[in-house]
Amino acid sequence: MRLFAALLALPLALAGVHAPLAAQSDAAAHATFRIVPRRPVEALRAEALTLTPPPGLAGTRASDLVELVALEPGIKLDVRYASTNNFMSAAMYSQARAFLQRPAAEALVRAHRALAREGYGLLIHDAYRPWYVTWMFWEATPDSQHTFVANPATGSRHNRGAAVDLTLYELKTGRAVRMPSGYDEFSDRAYPDYPGGTREERAHRALLRRYMEAEGFTINPTEWWHFDFAGWRDYAVQNIPFEKLR
Repeated sequence: MRLFAALLALPLALAGVHAPLAAQSDAAAHATFRIVPRRPVEALRAEALTLTPPPGLAGTRASDLVELVALEPGIKLDVRYASTNNFMSAAMYSQARAFLQRPAAEALVRAHRALAREGYGLLIHDAYRPWYVTWMFWEATPDSQHTFVANPATGSRHNRGAAVDLTLYELKTGRAVRMPSGYDEFSDRAYPDYPGGTREERAHRALLRRYMEAEGFTINPTEWWHFDFAGWRDYAVQNIPFEKLR
């Protein structure tokens, strides 16, 4: 049912029209969005691990991936791709870890610490992502929904270690806040200018954006949770699994 609703919303999203999906319940609006992969995930994984990124995706700046919680233990993790609680309904990572290039990681820590005066901290869903996982997402996702996943032919900004998926959590309770959509939802509700949801949800979304942009991040035009760091083009697309990162 969630997939059907998302497919109905897609033409509006692609046309730039953001109509509230009033027919869905609040619970459905915040449930984990899921697709039916076009091929079995394990078959995709087996093929993906034999591949390498295409040529032409090198960078001009040396990689320096840093583990976020090593810089700031107060940053919380909910790495969805290390579990089955994601749009693929399968674990894509063997470890729940989050890395960024050092300048991006340090900027993220500044945003996290600044948010404390508002009573919030940062909760990370994803950061650096090996290229083979991007290839799996693309191959698994129906063509009609490719707007919401990166093309492995050009590589993702996540593959460069210069993009992060995140939300806010309350310092008092440790709970994630409510946003106008769930994470990784393939619908117009995920757009950062979507006018629906509650006033409180929109305020949370705006607060996250304000503090991230103050530190040099730019929001993705179709995902309120996705932010790219300035200078992401300078880094190469990488395909290093978490197990080989220290």
